Amino acid sequence: MGFTSALSLYSLSHPKVSAGADHSHSHPLKHRLQSEANPLTVRRRCLRFRSVVVKAAAASGRGRRVYSQSQPPLINAPVKQVASFIVPAGVFVAVTFVLWKLVEKLLMPKPARSSLSAAENKSPERGMKWSFAPGTNLLSGFTAKVDRESKQKLNEFAKQLRAFRSVDMSGCNFGDEGLFFLAESLAYNQILEEVSFAANGITAEGTKAFDRVLQSNISLKTLNISGNPIGDEGAKILCEILVDNAGIEKLQLNSADLGDEGAKAIADLLKKSSTLRVVELNNNMIDYSGFTSLAGALLENNAVRSIYLNGNYGGALGANALAKGLEGNKSLRELHLQGNSIGDEGVRALMSGLSSTKAKLTHLDIGNNSISAKGAFHVAEYVKKSKSLFWLNMYMNDIGDEGAEKIADALKQNRSIAIIDLGGNNIHAKGISEIAQVLKDNNVITTIGAKGSEYIADTLKYNNTISILDLRGNGLRDEGAVCLARSLKVVNEVLTELDLGFNEIRDDGAFAIAQALKANEDVKITSLNLGNNFLTKFGQSALTDARDHVYEMNEKEVNIVF
Repeated sequence: MGFTSALSLYSLSHPKVSAGADHSHSHPLKHRLQSEANPLTVRRRCLRFRSVVVKAAAASGRGRRVYSQSQPPLINAPVKQVASFIVPAGVFVAVTFVLWKLVEKLLMPKPARSSLSAAENKSPERGMKWSFAPGTNLLSGFTAKVDRESKQKLNEFAKQLRAFRSVDMSGCNFGDEGLFFLAESLAYNQILEEVSFAANGITAEGTKAFDRVLQSNISLKTLNISGNPIGDEGAKILCEILVDNAGIEKLQLNSADLGDEGAKAIADLLKKSSTLRVVELNNNMIDYSGFTSLAGALLENNAVRSIYLNGNYGGALGANALAKGLEGNKSLRELHLQGNSIGDEGVRALMSGLSSTKAKLTHLDIGNNSISAKGAFHVAEYVKKSKSLFWLNMYMNDIGDEGAEKIADALKQNRSIAIIDLGGNNIHAKGISEIAQVLKDNNVITTIGAKGSEYIADTLKYNNTISILDLRGNGLRDEGAVCLARSLKVVNEVLTELDLGFNEIRDDGAFAIAQALKANEDVKITSLNLGNNFLTKFGQSALTDARDHVYEMNEKEVNIVF
């Protein structure tokens, strides 16, 4: 409580001096008592300070002023008023503290000592959590809101799983708990044929959600769990469940952190399954041991049609193991081994196994496998004998001109290959001229990817089967684009797609192609890709004008990308 301080008041009094004898002998104490009898009054709550009393005394006929000091005691502060405020405040604090302790004991009882260790290992239960710390209840409310929204989303996903034939839930990030919630819906949907749970943060623990679900669902044909780190343990759990499923035909486990043990689990499943047709294991960590396990499954399984092992670590030994498995297999139609570093020795063993197998392989992908001209020779020998191979990818190897000549020679005898990709193989004019010479007389090949625009351009004048020409990344520059433009001026009723991306083509090449499109009134091209070149606004404008011209003349739309 505050007190108001007043200015100090000093009073100076001058008593009258009497001539009488009685007054001359007055005692000073009498005057003090008289002055104290009538004190100076000030405001309430003002302190009284010392007062100076001036007294006069006359003695022996001579007058003299006598000064005396008086200091009355200070008035004490109003203690009762202070206490009236302090005491209630103290009582309020004490009562609040007692109530807080009481509520804390009632709402948050301490766990028993025997169960303390078990409680520490358990995750906190869901629901509203109360705390007396500032802000914690607000955080709990926000968490509860997020939980409600997540459950709402999961309920929507569950409805889709119960109603549709094909459901794509890739990239939803619902994790293991979400999969356990959704998996039950699979058991109720007897028309669902395809479902994707790719890239959802599912681990090995999450694969247990399919237990007693996939066994009862025989309508599901395609299951995609790619992009989830289930690892070898998850692959084992999943394969044990799928053994009792008679419906799954396509299993996708790309980028799933699988190793040799996971590949072994897949191999054991293939040995027992008579319905599984497609197995995708791209971009995992499968080594020679895993390839050996899969090769053993090929000897016993005659139902699988396609195996994808791109981006693994098979090497020459893995290719050799697969070759032995292929010798006894009759069902395989597609084999994808891109990026396994099998080399010349591995491709030699692989081509030997394919030559002796009874399976009618239609698609073979051996791109990016460090194959040289020596390995190309073994590929060419297989191509000569094959009557079923439709699609051959040798992209990003190093067969050079010598290897290209061998492949070209094989194509003279082969009448089944329609699509071949030899891009990125260090092939120059000599090698490409050999391939171009073959294309003049080949009525089967529809799609090529190679280098040597001048020879390809001459081939296009005579070839009436090539509909897709892929020349990406071959360094054609303006000279190559001009050569191709000359052939485009000639009537070609088959070529519909031309890809010239990544070829360092500038405005001169763009002008030549634009003029060719305008000159050929019967042009059939519907797609022209000139992306990732060095075109300025002038080259782009020329191509745009050519596109508009073709539309005005023939009412045909040409999709040009630059």
